[in-house]
Amino acid sequence: MRLTSFTDYGLRVLMRLAGAPDRMFTTDQIATEFAISRNHLAKVVQDLVRHGYVIAQRGKGGGLRLAKPARDIRLGDVVRQLGEATALVECFRADGGACVLRPTCALRQRLATAREAFLEVLNASTLADCAYRGMTP
Repeated sequence: MRLTSFTDYGLRVLMRLAGAPDRMFTTDQIATEFAISRNHLAKVVQDLVRHGYVIAQRGKGGGLRLAKPARDIRLGDVVRQLGEATALVECFRADGGACVLRPTCALRQRLATAREAFLEVLNASTLADCAYRGMTP
């Protein structure tokens, strides 16, 4: 399995917020800390807000924080939601793709089972297990 950069960045944001739950972070701060494009990260943050993982507060003293405790956020759920638009293989696309093997393919179900097993293994861990507290001197 391979995560998209979008999902990877989403996990990084959540790990950083979990590492300092009493602190607000701006998108710029996280983008700088992880050397990620600010524009790309802003799209990731919007998705995290939409899925209810992050609260974004505007204005002076605003920023990002977790919407719920890190111990209540399962990693597999995050990966599933952030990667929902990305098909593992062509036949997993919403439109079914154009694979000529689809009617008799014996691989599709095995890949679906492997994907579910991957997500279930991730769901054995919470965000609290992976909190990132920043670089230590």
